[in-house]
Amino acid sequence: MALEIERKFLVLDDSYKHEAFSSSHIRQGYICSERGRTVRIRIRDSKAYITIKGPSLDGGLSRYEFEQEIPLADAEHLLLLCEPIIIDKTRWLVKSGEHTFEVDEFHGENEGLVMAEVELNNTQDTPKIPHFIGQEVTGDRRYYNSQLRRNPYQSWKDKQ
Repeated sequence: MALEIERKFLVLDDSYKHEAFSSSHIRQGYICSERGRTVRIRIRDSKAYITIKGPSLDGGLSRYEFEQEIPLADAEHLLLLCEPIIIDKTRWLVKSGEHTFEVDEFHGENEGLVMAEVELNNTQDTPKIPHFIGQEVTGDRRYYNSQLRRNPYQSWKDKQ
């Protein structure tokens, strides 16, 4: 069973862009985004994937994840079947110690939100936290991409 273990953080500034070794454009939609399970279609540059995720464990730190590459044309068609609001973002990859932080700069209805994730080898793994990292939001459902589709950042950012 594939287990995704990750921590999520808000990002303080855009200095990550100067430290990134790669960036890509991502569009993703949700065929199902019920609590405890999601089925996601993602197009990352010219590659496409279907991902199934199970319920969050350990306060949002880990959960089951299955991902399979699919043909790009199929993904384009499947995005048309997805629930309303497609997540649109640029992902920047930044190395920090032994880990790579994925910094997502959101566009569209989630413009203004910049969040970083780091995948861990186990729940005790402690990554070196880069200087641009702010508040940890691991387990805060508002920051799940599936929730940003339902309740976009633009509609709640001023209410924090």
